[in-house]
Amino acid sequence: MPDPKIHIKDSPIPESPLQPVQYTGEHEIQFRCHKNIECFNACCKQIDLQLTPYDIVRLKNRLGMTSEEFLRQYTFPYEIDKDGVPGVKMKPVEGTSQCQFMTEEGCSVYEDRPASCRYYPAGLLSLRRQDESVDRQSYVVVQEDHCKGHFENKVQTIDQYREEQGLVEYDEHSRGWRQLILKKISSGPVLGKPTAESLQFLFMACYNHDKFREFVNSASFRKTFDLDEAVMTELRTDDVALMHFGIDLLKQVLFGEKTIPLREGAVKERIDERWEIVQQRNRLKEEIGRQQKDTYELDMESRQNDDISDDVAGHPNGERCSGND
Repeated sequence: MPDPKIHIKDSPIPESPLQPVQYTGEHEIQFRCHKNIECFNACCKQIDLQLTPYDIVRLKNRLGMTSEEFLRQYTFPYEIDKDGVPGVKMKPVEGTSQCQFMTEEGCSVYEDRPASCRYYPAGLLSLRRQDESVDRQSYVVVQEDHCKGHFENKVQTIDQYREEQGLVEYDEHSRGWRQLILKKISSGPVLGKPTAESLQFLFMACYNHDKFREFVNSASFRKTFDLDEAVMTELRTDDVALMHFGIDLLKQVLFGEKTIPLREGAVKERIDERWEIVQQRNRLKEEIGRQQKDTYELDMESRQNDDISDDVAGHPNGERCSGND
């Protein structure tokens, strides 16, 4: 039986005239996809796939690429909300809407396919109202005209389908990221619009994991955060651990949650360092100002000398011209 409907005005999802029916995991669906079905590969020819951080980890490791290489070749960025919160979508074959991983035999990365592909024809719907501290989770079912899988003789609950498609693991690894995005969107004007630097950091921590690892390994990071060597070793070698750590760090950066321990005195040290930088910049500005003033005075003196030389050079006797000559 469908769950009670959530009005669009209470949802962080952009307004739509359609309100999908929401189901619990116990809802039964009739669906099966296989190579011999009439519509095989049809859904892969019309993609609009948002990727989660875990999707990116699985795919870039499957392909033996760095996260930056994968992002450049297979994705494009987009804005999830009006404040510019960044998301990533799968880039189709140029000039088409077809997935780059589609072949005649099916998906070439099937074992590591994104969560959106695994869920079809169902979908996960996570919502959070402004007055709530946790997200509510339900499911929707899409039935498109081209899909013949709904006429196959296989019935199971959504929970059973999720387990069959390996989605229990995917949802577990993506829960922190979904909650982060939902909290940002549902906070609205209370949180305010993040700075450009915060949005860039969010993109790096969520999607460009190899670049984020460089940041975590930097001297300035180690001076600020108090992490033992066992944790640091894990972050250097385990992409999934690094991904979860990035989400926790973002909660601290964006919302002020105390998720990562700071070194004693690190905040004061950072403030002192920043103050010294400000002082250095001010001193540099003052020095530049003095140099510009000296240059201006020398230039004016040079111009005056040139004018005198021109006057003398123009007099028939080599003397300076007067107004009565």
